[in-house]
Amino acid sequence: MTAPRRPLALITGASQGIGAATARLLAPRYDLVLGGRDEKRLEALASELTEAGPVAVRTVAVELTDDDALATALDGIDRLDALVHSAGVGELGTVAETTARTWRHQFDVNVVAVAETTRLLLPALRAAGADTGADVVLVNSGSGITARAGWGSYAASKFALRAFGDALRAEESGHGIRVTSVHPGRVDTAMQERVVAHEGGEYDGSRFLRPESVGAAILAALTATRDAHLTEIVVRPQG
Repeated sequence: MTAPRRPLALITGASQGIGAATARLLAPRYDLVLGGRDEKRLEALASELTEAGPVAVRTVAVELTDDDALATALDGIDRLDALVHSAGVGELGTVAETTARTWRHQFDVNVVAVAETTRLLLPALRAAGADTGADVVLVNSGSGITARAGWGSYAASKFALRAFGDALRAEESGHGIRVTSVHPGRVDTAMQERVVAHEGGEYDGSRFLRPESVGAAILAALTATRDAHLTEIVVRPQG
């Protein structure tokens, strides 16, 4: 008797932080494609996951803003049940001190690369959507809801990512694809350490969300029954 096919999920930014935590949570349910720039970290995570249970893991080390390399890396994926966009950058600064180069880089990584990755994988997502349903999850930010002083270019990119999610949701619902925007507050990650250093504060990771807590919200969106669609999830640190 043939074993049932395990669904396949692709996670960007999987080498660390929220992406890696999400991969660990999804491994019992999904086979995985782990995307990121750090090949050694991706391979280490893949080894950890395969040793822990019966999961098939493929790693894809690629720079998401390199359109040709991205297309090559994703070629051959003909069915995809879940796409989790966890990769992103956060460069802070006031409007007065933020250069055009920073604005372009932030939008390239946080918006354009997300849109292009999604576009390339839409046929694979639609193939799953027409059968059992498919999901796209966008790891956004509280800055995608409220912009604060000193966060202008980052927040603008996250507002744009939210708009992308809204448009994609409206366009693809007829193909069986759900789109969820997850808006975490501050998370205990390497990026958060850089943010606190920029602000001149002393880092205390216990004040922030754990990456696993955001991963749990992502898992909730993916595993919701198909009659339900968690369009937006806001997660804040307790206290």
